[in-house]
Amino acid sequence: MTQQQVTGNDICRMDAVTLAGEIRAKRLSPTEVVAAVLDRMDRLEPVLHAFCTPTPEQARADAERLEQALADGEEVGALAGVPVGIKDLVCTKGVRTVSGSRIYADFVPDEDDVVVERLKAAGAIVVGKTNVPEFGYSGVGHNPVFPATRNPWDTSRTSGGSSAGSGAAVASGMGPVAIGSDGGGSIRIPSSFCGLFGMKASMGRVPLYPGTKDERYPGVSSWESLEHIGPMSRTVADGALMLSVIAGPDDRDRFSLPGPEFDWMESLRGDLRGRRVAYSPDWGYAAVDPAVRRIVGDAVRVFERDLGCVVEEVTPGWPHPYEAFWAIVANETDLRGLRREVDRIGEENVTPHLVEFLRREWAAEDFTDALMVRKAVTNRMWRLMRDHDLLLTPTLAVPPFEIGIQGPTEIDGREVEPFEWLHFTYPLNFTGQPAATVPAGWTDEGLPVGLQIIGRHLDDPAVLRAAAAFEEAAPWRDRWPALLADRGL
Repeated sequence: MTQQQVTGNDICRMDAVTLAGEIRAKRLSPTEVVAAVLDRMDRLEPVLHAFCTPTPEQARADAERLEQALADGEEVGALAGVPVGIKDLVCTKGVRTVSGSRIYADFVPDEDDVVVERLKAAGAIVVGKTNVPEFGYSGVGHNPVFPATRNPWDTSRTSGGSSAGSGAAVASGMGPVAIGSDGGGSIRIPSSFCGLFGMKASMGRVPLYPGTKDERYPGVSSWESLEHIGPMSRTVADGALMLSVIAGPDDRDRFSLPGPEFDWMESLRGDLRGRRVAYSPDWGYAAVDPAVRRIVGDAVRVFERDLGCVVEEVTPGWPHPYEAFWAIVANETDLRGLRREVDRIGEENVTPHLVEFLRREWAAEDFTDALMVRKAVTNRMWRLMRDHDLLLTPTLAVPPFEIGIQGPTEIDGREVEPFEWLHFTYPLNFTGQPAATVPAGWTDEGLPVGLQIIGRHLDDPAVLRAAAAFEEAAPWRDRWPALLADRGL
């Protein structure tokens, strides 16, 4: 394909690996790539609300600088010219970072998060900040500050959260990759709802700072032992490429791991024949939508029938960890600081369930009981994984649901709490294991359903290899939301 034949729509449908290669080969220019993505943002943002703070002027300036560097024969990074969205819980120097809260409506950080530093050093071009629920304390995409993010597959439904805007942006071609963060599933949730690959690598692979660390900022400083940052992308290779850039040790994060003894991109290669795979359709206690059970069950059969794995259905048998999860979140939240800020701006300006969470009187035993549950989950998990190379589950218990709620109150005929559709994701934040989601399939209504792929402690390569093998066996990359065709995209 010559440069003259490439349209803006062609550019917006390219994966990051291809896009970076075309830019390095000078068959595409960074300025035309950014122009194509910004044009698509102009056309789709009035509908999707993926970006709460677009940065078009900065993106154009960065593209022009990169174009000059290429013309001068300078070495460029692995993501040179690739547009990327940054979740609005992740700090960006000089760019407003609201965290979905009126408390931080005018907050402009004085430093970049580690991952933003690394993306910029690799030549990626930030096209804006992507929308989130308030401080990420939710699995959907509405907040008191900005319009709610909508799902490109059905704009009456949520894109998931808390990396809500990142999911909607990538699924609609407003950049091939975006940064998400995941304290209880918030990379995997919107990736599942938007038909994407999303991965939280092992705890400590991707360092965080100042997010979860900076004690000056209540809300921003929460979730430290649960939070991960990672890629959201249309292909597994794009996610691996992004991880190759953002992973690696940093002394600002006390959980930071040494550099890995593997290559992220090489991890995509190899087959799964003979791998022992556990499959849990419901953890033994979760209500699961029948369509999700069927679609994920079909995806699991691909591992056995097409990929040569030995699959065994399992029930891990840990204590129901829902209450423990929220107690650990509370234990890592600046309760005094956030309560003070809520008093300052008024409860009516804060998400209701967050107010309820902050006003609760927590006891010391709530926190210590939760830590014991975390230990029990972790111990049951390592025992299970000693006999299995991988663990598969649904990513979420339901397909995307209507916008404006925290979750369904009934699943498969059972009454549930509004957050119980998230049962499959947050236990992996307890354990810190690598976990990814891939598109398992689509419902009869055309809504994406995710399959979660979980690896042993620190075995990120196994997760990437399994995700890539499944992608090859059941490809999804050429399936796009009808919204795009309806708008000539």
